[in-house]
Amino acid sequence: QVQLVESGGGLVQAGGSLRLSCTASGRTFSFYTMGWFRQAPGKEREFVGAITPIGDITRYADSVKGRFTISRDNAKPMVYLQMNSLKPEDTAVYYCAADRSATPRIQSQLYDYWGRGTQVTVSS
Repeated sequence: QVQLVESGGGLVQAGGSLRLSCTASGRTFSFYTMGWFRQAPGKEREFVGAITPIGDITRYADSVKGRFTISRDNAKPMVYLQMNSLKPEDTAVYYCAADRSATPRIQSQLYDYWGRGTQVTVSS
């Protein structure tokens, strides 16, 4: 089992940056693909990005490609989401999730464990 706790959210102006962190517990963290999702008020949860267990492959939603970067440190164990050039439409609750698959999948229903989320608000 994996327990996940996100941190690093907050209020930032458009064009600014934030780095989200996700702390994981459990000995099998390095076996999981880790994903980031977000959910804005009144909208469905959407895929942001994911990284494979050894960090060799990443996948991003088109809306964040070139602005967001996912990384992980299996020794800690933690996963990060570096968000640059933030836009008001990036405002959402951001969730960290773990998937037993070795490939970065975009469907939220395929992820096995979830954190409680961290709020990111981007002002214009």
